[in-house]
Amino acid sequence: QVQVEESGGGLVQAGGSLRLSCATSGGTFSSYVMGWFRQAPGKEREFVAAISRSGGSTDYADSVKGRFTASISRDNAKNTVYLQMNSLRPEDTAVYYCAANSARTWTISRWASEYDYWGQGTQVTVSS
Repeated sequence: QVQVEESGGGLVQAGGSLRLSCATSGGTFSSYVMGWFRQAPGKEREFVAAISRSGGSTDYADSVKGRFTASISRDNAKNTVYLQMNSLRPEDTAVYYCAANSARTWTISRWASEYDYWGQGTQVTVSS
């Protein structure tokens, strides 16, 4: 069974930065496309960013690219994926989820339904 665990969330002032980490265990991390999603209170879960198995390809939600600098990266030797978020705003407040697509696909997906292993989420709160 694959386990996914996020860390690095917290309270930050507007304009600040956070780096989220996500570690997996129980599977072959390098074979997974990894994604980050978020869910704000009263809203549906939305795609944030994803990274290919090798780390050579990435994808970001338009809302992320347009409103803050985000960078997804991975270290296959450490079974960990990261999400660096800069210039955060109060509207970025949400629970951030890490997810793994274990289908050994070479395609990066924005669809939550294509990710089969999920973490419990880590809260990010941006104060104004």
